[in-house]
Amino acid sequence: MRFDLDGMPVHFPYAAIYPEQHAYMGELKRALDARGHALLEMPTGTGKTAALISLITSYSLANPSRPLRLIYCTRTVHEMEKTLAELRLLFDHLPPAASRSLLALGLSSRKNLCVHPQASAAAARDSVDTACRRLTASWVREKAASDPESTPLCEFYETFDRAAAGGDLASLMPPGVYTLADLRALGRQRRVCPYFLARQMVKYANVVVYSYQYLLDPKVASIVSREMQKECVIVFDEAHNIDNVCIEALSVSIRKQTLEGAERNLRRISQEIDRFKATDANRLRAEYNRLVDGLAQRGNLPISDAWLANPALPDDILKEAVPGNIRRAEHFLAVLRRLVRFLDGRLDTENVENEMPVAFVASIHSQAGIDQKMLRFCYDRLHSLMMTLEITDTDEFMHIQTICDFATLIGTYTRGFSIIIEPYDERMPDIRDPVIQLSCHDASLAIRPVFDRFETVVITSGTLSPIDLYPRLLNFNPVISRSFTMSLTRDCICPMVLTRGSDQLPVSTKFDMRSDPGVVRNYGRLLLEMASAVPDGIVCFFVSYSYMDGIVNSWHEMGILQDIMQHKLVFIETPDVVETTLALDNYRKACDCGRGAVFFSVARGKVAEGIDFDRHYGRLVIMFGVPFQYTLSRILLARLEYLRETFQIKEGDFLTFDALLLTELSIYMLIKMGSHFLAFGHVVVQLKRYSRHDKRSKLPGWILSHLHDAHLNLSTDMALHIAREFLRRMAQPYDKTGSGGKKTLLTEEDLQNMAEDVMEM
Repeated sequence: MRFDLDGMPVHFPYAAIYPEQHAYMGELKRALDARGHALLEMPTGTGKTAALISLITSYSLANPSRPLRLIYCTRTVHEMEKTLAELRLLFDHLPPAASRSLLALGLSSRKNLCVHPQASAAAARDSVDTACRRLTASWVREKAASDPESTPLCEFYETFDRAAAGGDLASLMPPGVYTLADLRALGRQRRVCPYFLARQMVKYANVVVYSYQYLLDPKVASIVSREMQKECVIVFDEAHNIDNVCIEALSVSIRKQTLEGAERNLRRISQEIDRFKATDANRLRAEYNRLVDGLAQRGNLPISDAWLANPALPDDILKEAVPGNIRRAEHFLAVLRRLVRFLDGRLDTENVENEMPVAFVASIHSQAGIDQKMLRFCYDRLHSLMMTLEITDTDEFMHIQTICDFATLIGTYTRGFSIIIEPYDERMPDIRDPVIQLSCHDASLAIRPVFDRFETVVITSGTLSPIDLYPRLLNFNPVISRSFTMSLTRDCICPMVLTRGSDQLPVSTKFDMRSDPGVVRNYGRLLLEMASAVPDGIVCFFVSYSYMDGIVNSWHEMGILQDIMQHKLVFIETPDVVETTLALDNYRKACDCGRGAVFFSVARGKVAEGIDFDRHYGRLVIMFGVPFQYTLSRILLARLEYLRETFQIKEGDFLTFDALLLTELSIYMLIKMGSHFLAFGHVVVQLKRYSRHDKRSKLPGWILSHLHDAHLNLSTDMALHIAREFLRRMAQPYDKTGSGGKKTLLTEEDLQNMAEDVMEM
């Protein structure tokens, strides 16, 4: 369909549109007009992706003097593929002249794009990267030119290199939409490397879909995204945990194994230096001269030689000369050895230590003789040395890379970080496992370059409430900040808050009550009653693995688990990825065949973030308590202190925000689907704290609109009665066009009538 939005023609790939999609597009257009950032929350299943790509593409076509490029960032490859599928559908509905001139593609790692038979067979991502460098590095190709028989090359990369040298890449990738599978098929068909082709073509594509890390992780962003123009529109989809992604990009952990591996790496590098001194000393002298002129003067590397960039250094620092005492390769290795010995000594502690970067750098200087400037240049100096030594097995040098990453970060930042040294994990005090953790507390450090560089950045998700906290956490000022509701043809969500068992005893996961036999028994009786009444799949979320293990063991001893299995099969998430994947597959099979199943999961586990329990896979979600973070974690305590002092965010506000976000995600997964007409489910949220107004008010509006006062402070038998009534109501026929005279789907004619009404007003 095609309709006008504030005088601008919009091309939309479906015959009808939800009212919230139309309103969402209107707010997005205002952000583009204002050339500012936007923070938009819209419930799942309402078509955020279709609304986003339709509006931004239509805006670009309607304003040829301001051609916009869309950079769409997703969390997972699965979400990337879904976005590209929506783009293909949209391109089919664009005017022929426009669709023939637009290029959209996805970009992922070599692991997901490589088509070389031997390189792509490696199991790990780092192993694929290393296998690729062995075949494509510039010095490998130079050697192959003189000795082609004994030096294998990648024919796919050679085809790409010839096309790039001849300026003929566009002929290899005509306009259209290319998913990762399409890129691999194109690579096999034309015998060209799809990874490097996609890397090069992102400069010219109208729409690029890739991972968050390609913009937020500075080590990757400066390699992949450095040529993106200011006019690009950046979209972070499913961005409810974007602050954690930013923090993880700038955090480093060092253990004993890391230091032992770094020592092995240094011995190997020393051997390579000795070999080059004997065979090609000129290369080391040439590198020394380049470093005198500064790291920025090392020239443009071939695309196949590009390595992870510096995690922190701005361009002006890269123009400085590298400190004289680390220019010579052997001197730099001596500095790294002293740094490794210093860190090893700091790990030999019996007490927990917490230092700021300034104090830690001062102790390095006094004990190891390494100043701040030397630390700041460590990462790039290592990169330069490994290039000079022609090292392709970069996956074997991950330990020394981690050390240099750590050194550069503490040498660059003075605020927003803490160095926390712990001799053991508090939850397992009998097992000594010392660790040095460089913990970033300020999410804005990673995302600030994105806000400063691009005119419009859109942060969107189905769960951003309370929405006013994100501008403070990320330190930016959106011109548009809005939360949308969901138009439903019927009330297909039924949240409830249960605070008492059938025996009227209170139930809670508070630490002093969670192990009480009466509480555990009431939890089990609730699940048993629900399993007997609710068809298909039930998902239960616990606050931690240890709590889940304890309560499941107690249910087994009480015989409750055996009673539950009379109605449904039981599957459990574990920290092991393979076991959890197998359990999920069997859970889905049990739901598909009509047997029904219960899946026990952890609110902060992998299943909670990445798996959708839509349709019959999630008829009921039970949250056993509020999933607060481990509040004795020293990293969390340090971050809370920093947020309080820097952004005036209270500890309780942040902890509540983080815990309720996971509660929202449980409901989010329950109803995530292609059309929010088709599924139904209900949620039982256990704990009296959800009945309090200060906690409840922080939930999104689309959840609050279904959380009635009569569904608060329930007992088990009352919750069971409401669930049965809800299921009976969902089984009845209903009007799919809308109820109460309010349409939940708008056609082109409806939009025209709305526009005419606005004109008359």
